[in-house]
Amino acid sequence: MGHREDLLAGAKRLVKEKSFGQITARDLVAESGTNLASIGYHFGSKEALLNAAILATFDEWGDAISLTVEVVGDGEPVDRLEAFLDGIVAAVHADRTVAAGSAQALAVALHATEVREQVAETFKVARRDMAALLLLVDPTEVTEEQARTVGSLAMTMINGMVLQWLIDPDNAPTGRDLAVALRTVAGRP
Repeated sequence: MGHREDLLAGAKRLVKEKSFGQITARDLVAESGTNLASIGYHFGSKEALLNAAILATFDEWGDAISLTVEVVGDGEPVDRLEAFLDGIVAAVHADRTVAAGSAQALAVALHATEVREQVAETFKVARRDMAALLLLVDPTEVTEEQARTVGSLAMTMINGMVLQWLIDPDNAPTGRDLAVALRTVAGRP
């Protein structure tokens, strides 16, 4: 692997062990076996590297969780959303640090243009992918309107649910709770 890949792999390991805000550039260099200049050269900043690590970890989570949705098969979109949300809850239970790091990365994105642009691009792709998953179509078939509406609804539910699980896990909703709420709001119990 090159320095870029070494840095990303090291950052992914650290994100699972430490809070986003506690990871220093020196920690990243020690974990990856690279040098300080490599961080700036390949990622622009420590925050951008950590954000890339968190996003890569979420991609891995998403791939694993998508497999659980396949079990639902041809059910209604809300059934697939329920399975995906329950997969997210299981992922948060298994590795709370990554979810917490993601919340911290979002706070960093508010003040760092480079990180904000990276997160915005990830959200754009995630909205399209979530719409495709829920509508059972290939991501290339998802319209801009479907990504903006269906994908945004899914992303809003995912992000809101993860925050609730991080802050108040005893009272946070499950995927089933949110599916029931969607059906109730739609007038379909």
